[in-house]
Amino acid sequence: MVGQSPPCESSSAVLLEPFVHQVGGHMSMMKYDEHTICKPLVSQELSFYESLPLAMRQFTPQYKGIVSVHLKKDSLGNVTLIASPSLDNATGDPAVTIWHKYTPQKRKGGNIPLCSLQTQCVPLSVLSSGPGKRLLRTDLQYRPDSLLEDANGNQPERKSYNPWGLHCHRQHLNRMSSKHNENKLHQFLLLENVVSKYSFPCILDLKMGTRQHGDDASEEKKARHIKKCEQSTSASLGVRICGMQVYQADTGHFLCKDKYYGRKLSPEGFRQTLRQFLCNGNHLRMDLLEPIILRLKALLSVIRKQSSYRFYSSSLLIIYDGQEPKENMAPLDNHLHFQKTNCTTSHGPHHSRVDIRMIDFAHTTFKGSKCNHTTYDGPDHGYIFGLENLIKILQNISEGK
Repeated sequence: MVGQSPPCESSSAVLLEPFVHQVGGHMSMMKYDEHTICKPLVSQELSFYESLPLAMRQFTPQYKGIVSVHLKKDSLGNVTLIASPSLDNATGDPAVTIWHKYTPQKRKGGNIPLCSLQTQCVPLSVLSSGPGKRLLRTDLQYRPDSLLEDANGNQPERKSYNPWGLHCHRQHLNRMSSKHNENKLHQFLLLENVVSKYSFPCILDLKMGTRQHGDDASEEKKARHIKKCEQSTSASLGVRICGMQVYQADTGHFLCKDKYYGRKLSPEGFRQTLRQFLCNGNHLRMDLLEPIILRLKALLSVIRKQSSYRFYSSSLLIIYDGQEPKENMAPLDNHLHFQKTNCTTSHGPHHSRVDIRMIDFAHTTFKGSKCNHTTYDGPDHGYIFGLENLIKILQNISEGK
């Protein structure tokens, strides 16, 4: 149960930091330790993880328990999130190396608070120098309020982080600090960090299915989600892009796309962006296609057997390491200049490790769920439709179509 008094500060308290590889969604994902992330607890999502069918466990992050989180403000009004490990299944000693602070500011001509994220102690590999400097580059078209600003109202350079994750973090701290005081305890889910094993995690976040609203959605929200589906590839393909980062070996940067980009794509634009996700700036990673397709087919087989499940508004992550195996690296011709959307192909002799994971189950419903609103029969055909089209498009890319 959620309490009203914050736990005593101790050496075991964990200072949460934004998860720098969050590419989609609207709820802030926080890094708990190197192998664990956490997110605000939603009872319907917890119910899903507690009742997870055995066959689906290989396609979802490992559920690690629940942790209590509270706000902590210093004398200057800076706010941090502190997690208090109290469960046996909370994992390991976290190595907290980055502090993100929040300072309420005022917009010119308005009273809407902005977040000023001041970074101290930053030895994280993503933000430090190293091979390729692991920098993030984005050509996202953000709305005016979607980038972080410093205390002077200046926008930071878009190169040392994935902008979307910090955008979500800023909004999350805004909501928590305006609605709750320091005595309020919040429950967060602890989940496996599925990209922790990758040096340069390339991530594609796909919103699956032809329907996105949950059974508990208001009529206004239902109409809004239906419109988004109709105006995007959700209706035509059963899948749309809602976030992406892909490592570019030719520049040493990540290329990022967000959900607003994904909503505007036509079916052909979706196909081209999928191809772009498999391109490292020099060549198309043909070695990735077969293992990705095989994993998607295995997931499809599992989903077809899950009667009563509806994965409304859930996402599917496709993950691979941008650090290409040496055996697969094609020799570069100094006279050739590759376009990001028109990579040549490289056929490596070894398959690279890929991962396919389902995430975000706040609106997932199934028979027997504690939060069940409606009982459905048979499998989720909208989700299956999306998987089938995704597999078909990847097979066409593999065949050079």
